[in-house]
Amino acid sequence: MAAPAKRLYDVFVSHVPWTVANRQLKEYFSQFGLVKQITLPFDKETGFHKGFSWVRFASEEGFQNALQKDTHVLDGVKVRGTLHICPFKSMTR
Repeated sequence: MAAPAKRLYDVFVSHVPWTVANRQLKEYFSQFGLVKQITLPFDKETGFHKGFSWVRFASEEGFQNALQKDTHVLDGVKVRGTLHICPFKSMTR
C-alpha cells in the first residue's frame, strides 16, 4: 500500500532581482511563516541566478500568509505581477 502523498507548500517567485541571494529570500519570506527551503537556480555560464525562485513553506499557514500580500519588494525592486501559486502533492515519501 502506498504512503499518502505529502503536501508541499511552494511559491514560485518570478522577476527576482539579480542582487538577491538565498539568504535575502529566506529572510524576507520568513516574515510569513517558517521557510523550509529556497531554490534559486544559477546559470552555469554567467554565474548569475536565473531570476526566479521557489520558496517552500513548512505549513499551509505561511504559504497562505505570503499569498495574501499584494506586493512583494525584494532588494528595493517590486516583484512584477503576482506570486504564482504552486501547491501540489509530492509523489515522494
